[in-house]
Amino acid sequence: MPFDPKTNKFPYTEYTDEHYLKVKKDDGTVFDTKYKYVDDSKEFKRKTFFFNLLLRYIVNPMSYVRFNLRVKGRKNLKKYRHVLEKGAVTICNHVAMWDYILIKNALWKFNTRVIVWAPNIKGENGKMIRMIGGVPFPDSEPRVNAKCFNDIERFINNGGLFHVYPEGSMWEFYMPIRPFKEGASYFSVKCNKPILPLGISYRENGFIRKKMFKSPASLTLNIGEPIYPNKDLNEKDAIEDLTIRSHDAVCRLVGIDPKENIYEPIFNKSKRIDYYTDKYGVGYKGSW
Repeated sequence: MPFDPKTNKFPYTEYTDEHYLKVKKDDGTVFDTKYKYVDDSKEFKRKTFFFNLLLRYIVNPMSYVRFNLRVKGRKNLKKYRHVLEKGAVTICNHVAMWDYILIKNALWKFNTRVIVWAPNIKGENGKMIRMIGGVPFPDSEPRVNAKCFNDIERFINNGGLFHVYPEGSMWEFYMPIRPFKEGASYFSVKCNKPILPLGISYRENGFIRKKMFKSPASLTLNIGEPIYPNKDLNEKDAIEDLTIRSHDAVCRLVGIDPKENIYEPIFNKSKRIDYYTDKYGVGYKGSW
């Protein structure tokens, strides 16, 4: 039975895809058809080379200490490396600040990028987010969005691993898997590449860690096996089918029976369900 932090520390929003962290800065970056959403230039690779070394050999060990991180399922990266090297979409529940750094370091042998909320690229951490592979979603006029999507599809088809948080926003240390938006499945179906599901689950902290880090839980990153689009379905149905199957996969990775998860698999203006009433978890009686 997985551990549920059941924390009331964070202001989870009314809708399951909303952001509660505020971006204080706007540097005026314009996301238009000229913007390099996936910058694969030699200049960008030079800039990020030493930064990625810093992530791998300094930040990553610090992250293991900070989150008491464990990684399970690394064997799947080796087993399916021949598949993943041809390009794939990766997904995960979004439950910790900078949890993409943990994911990026687990996938360090692959060329990775991640879709991010556009205001974050304009904000105070924008340059660092860009350096770790952040790709802003402009959420703009169709031709601008098309340019972004074309860049992403080209990256995937050229052998990249493109990461999507299908829940739409970060809710720190939240246990249930929120409904998925269909973006990850869209790219998987359009590019005819698999989805590699990952899931972050929790472990209860010991007394010393509770006192030192004031963290609700320790983290475990679970790596699953690739999930493939159903080629017998039309595009719309294939995207819906893949979204449901990938949602089920992430549930299972974190130890939740998909039938017992409190949210539907596909986002439909879904609202938060208060499945406990206080920090002790009084209220919900579920399988986990």
